[in-house]
Amino acid sequence: MADRLLLVEGEADRAFFELLCRKHTVDAEAIKVSSPKGLGGDWDSKQGVLNLLEAQISDLNDGRLQALAIVVDADRAPDGGFAKTIQQITVKVTPQGYGTPPVSLVTGGLLYKHNDGLPDLGVWVMPDNKNEGMLEDWIKQSVSTAEQGFFTQAQSTVANLVNPKFGAPRVSKAEVATWLAWQKQPGEGLYCTVKHNLLDSDAPLHTGLVQWLKTVFP
Repeated sequence: MADRLLLVEGEADRAFFELLCRKHTVDAEAIKVSSPKGLGGDWDSKQGVLNLLEAQISDLNDGRLQALAIVVDADRAPDGGFAKTIQQITVKVTPQGYGTPPVSLVTGGLLYKHNDGLPDLGVWVMPDNKNEGMLEDWIKQSVSTAEQGFFTQAQSTVANLVNPKFGAPRVSKAEVATWLAWQKQPGEGLYCTVKHNLLDSDAPLHTGLVQWLKTVFP
């Protein structure tokens, strides 16, 4: 049974991170990647992740978990944003003994240090631990050179839509979904960016995320 937990917002994220860990040999067999519902939570979302933090930290304290990390989207202001997301996380973890502010790794990603020696709590706020956005914005900054022209066409298509039904906060989702719909196997989820090598593994955000995973799950 996996004794290391990576908690993400939903099923699309779970499939993506399972493949990412496997591809980069981040101890994939010992890491459970789960959405909140997979752990008995009421709903899959950022709030769903935060609602489970106290229980998962208790599992760290009792030795049922050896390592814990979360990946959540910053989303957009005024309802989201990086600063507000960190504030929400800090409110949850400070009573559990985690000092603040979190430590920023040089390569990217955050670690909350525990006052009494529990394992660090890993936190990655998509896309880059400083700006508004989501996993799709991380993907946009990691698109491989071979796919750049194709992705630019997808962006142009979305930008030229007349009266799109989605709002500005979801433009990145529409761009990535359009790009993936034009691949050899349309209809696959975000995991196919890893499965079909559509990402540049040397892109700074890509290497930073992988290094953060290896730091939290050595």
